[in-house]
Amino acid sequence: MQCARQAALVVLVSAAALRASGPTQVRHNHSLAVVARNAARTFSASYRAATARERSSKLIPAAELHRYVEEFNRAFPEEVVNAIPDQDAAAWMEQNVPWFSCPDPDVERTWYYRWWALRKHIKQTPRGYILTEFLKPVKHASEYGAISCALGLHLAEGRWIHDPKYLDDYVRFWLESGEGGGLQKDYHHYSGWTAAAVYDRWLVDGRSRDLVSLLDPLIRDYKAWERERLLPGGLFWQYDVRDGMEESVSGSRHNRNARPTINSYMYGNAVAIAAIARMAGKPSIAAEFDKKARNLRALVEQKLWDREAVFFKSRLDTGKLADVREIIGYTPWYFDLPEKNRGYERAWKQLMDARGFYAPYGPTTAERRSPGFRIADTGDACQWNGPSWPFSTSITLRALANVLNDYPQSAVSDKHFFDTFLIYTRSQKRKRENGAIVPWIDENLNPLTGEWWARTLQIRRGTFYGRGDHYNHSSYADLVITGLVGLRPQPNNLLVVKPLLPADAWDWFCLDHVRYHGHLVTILWDRTGMKFHRGKGLRVFSDGHEIVHADRLTRVSGSIE
Repeated sequence: MQCARQAALVVLVSAAALRASGPTQVRHNHSLAVVARNAARTFSASYRAATARERSSKLIPAAELHRYVEEFNRAFPEEVVNAIPDQDAAAWMEQNVPWFSCPDPDVERTWYYRWWALRKHIKQTPRGYILTEFLKPVKHASEYGAISCALGLHLAEGRWIHDPKYLDDYVRFWLESGEGGGLQKDYHHYSGWTAAAVYDRWLVDGRSRDLVSLLDPLIRDYKAWERERLLPGGLFWQYDVRDGMEESVSGSRHNRNARPTINSYMYGNAVAIAAIARMAGKPSIAAEFDKKARNLRALVEQKLWDREAVFFKSRLDTGKLADVREIIGYTPWYFDLPEKNRGYERAWKQLMDARGFYAPYGPTTAERRSPGFRIADTGDACQWNGPSWPFSTSITLRALANVLNDYPQSAVSDKHFFDTFLIYTRSQKRKRENGAIVPWIDENLNPLTGEWWARTLQIRRGTFYGRGDHYNHSSYADLVITGLVGLRPQPNNLLVVKPLLPADAWDWFCLDHVRYHGHLVTILWDRTGMKFHRGKGLRVFSDGHEIVHADRLTRVSGSIE
């Protein structure tokens, strides 16, 4: 049978491995044992079986999704048509994305708008499917309009799409479409965390054989970065513009600064490659990349941590640390890089400080107390010295979720996550000239007014052509799933849910139609039991069967096998 030939690998995780310390975070620790799955448990078989169960497992009416799609289709003219046109959007979303319902209309509408917008960026090319960043042409794009800058966030968001073909093609495009089957020619035009992102994707879909097949190109990718960007002292350097962060306070288009961004990315990549190598039965490669991760963690903590400012900063090519806190200082936690119980989490006190990163439509990209902070109306429209960027907010919110889940600390709470998430949600709107307010995602924001700043500057300068319309440079659904609702992907068959929703915030929510490890998962919170009539409290279902529940919003776990 075809599904027997497609038998995947499964990683056996022992309790000892989960407790083990070392350069890799807990979620990447697993045993060396790799065995073939039984054919009946392959992804293909699970996909077919789960599809047959979909109708009985859904708690949210399909009409809700269709209502939103019809609203968006009416609101926005279809100027660019890619693989899935607007007329097919509802049918595609019904089959391919999770559904979400909650009492906050802004969150619910933004959820469906972001899936509707992401779908517009799925593009079919002679080399397979890719995801674009811009719908309209930009000069700095590569073949077919592809740009690698937001690849990691595309994979974070896209891993929840049911049909794997889109991301399968997209990853291969960047890793194997170059000369001789090598890296795509413009892939390293921007920093990235591809290895970490594809490993995170595996934590959701469980397709081990597909992940292991990427080991060689991921190693090739890492070693290319070492040749191109490794400093003699062991840290990686990058221009701010090649981090996708033009004109930052601490950055430069010419100087080789060691930035928290690229060094965190390379740490995450090393951790992931070590984990994949263990899955492939290659312990020597795993040991090599474990060592790289260990060394890079130590260097980031020693060289990029400012004890006085209590923050991770860029180290300039002068040898000095930058004299500004920037939002990129939170990037290490996206990959669980900082060691626990060392006091690094005190940096998060700046997130909600009005002299730090807090703003009504923030967070800001540079601390507001810095002399370098500005919302400039001259120069590049895409400055990172103050404006709020959904790209960096996405990274910051996921990093914050990791802090709240993985680190013992008292600097931040679930409320900080929720409040920042709501600011991010409320910012994703645009007021039209006729006064109508529509959901919207663009390039960057004036964090004090909520005005889409690059768009405003382009209009003032007479250069506007809708470049940033429905901009695909950030994540949203992944933050709802893994943060707010709290589905924490695991390398085994344990389904872990830890909502970051404050206990008094909402009386109910439902995340439905989530494909996870080949099963359809539903997570609902119903304080009274009267909204969904499935009982009071937090309840988790797999393929329509309840596997765990709790009376309150708390961490729960149960087996999905």
